[in-house]
Amino acid sequence: MVGVMTRFDEFLSLHAPGRPLLLANAWDIGSAKALAFLGYAAVATTSAGYAATLGRNDGGVSRDDALSHAAAMAAAVSVPVNADLENGYAADPESAAETYAAAAESGIAGASIEDYDPDEKAVYPIDEAAARVAAAAAAAHDGPQKMLLVGRAENHIRGITDLDDTIARLRAYQDAGADVLYAPGIVDAADIERVVSAVERPVNVLALPGVPNVATLAQLGVARVSVGSAFSLVSYGALAAAAKELLDQGTYGFWSTAAGASAVRGAFDE
Repeated sequence: MVGVMTRFDEFLSLHAPGRPLLLANAWDIGSAKALAFLGYAAVATTSAGYAATLGRNDGGVSRDDALSHAAAMAAAVSVPVNADLENGYAADPESAAETYAAAAESGIAGASIEDYDPDEKAVYPIDEAAARVAAAAAAAHDGPQKMLLVGRAENHIRGITDLDDTIARLRAYQDAGADVLYAPGIVDAADIERVVSAVERPVNVLALPGVPNVATLAQLGVARVSVGSAFSLVSYGALAAAAKELLDQGTYGFWSTAAGASAVRGAFDE
């Protein structure tokens, strides 16, 4: 791993508007090593993907489990690792800050904080959400090991299509100290462009069906593109197809898909 302060600077420098960082979300150490081997400059955890490895749904992982998982991935690869830490596993700012202080000390290069309260199943009021980001940013930035913080506005991924409110939230999180801004669930090019133009921090876009391709996102000024749980779902999709083929047809055509794994076999030679 690179030096602590260098790690923050290195990771932040990868977020270049117009030349977006392609951030691949891994769900275990093997997938993290495979993605780094394939050439990704950084990898991220995925709360849903990791939970699935434990036989749980998204949201079913504890703070300690998530931090341990992300730290293990960071120790396993030489590229920066961004941790999906949901809402910081706490409602109040002080407790959330403890999560990001622990993350910063663990070797993780970056982490996100969401403005969605899983207990109330609603987004936090904007002032409360900004206070949570401010506390997390202080914990991420002011300790001996500086870490990049991503402020997430969850409106659109939770079915709230109020773009004005989303932009207001992202601006508030920017002012509260977030280094990168993220509003997953926005798919329209014009809306993405509006978000990018409205803020002064690098913007992350979640690669969902209907989102413009990377070349178009680059033209819109996007600085980072992540995939969330998509790659882990691809793996489960391939598993389901192979398992159903054997059960239903008694054939072995799945070996043609398995042959593609040779592209990452060298990832495990270390």
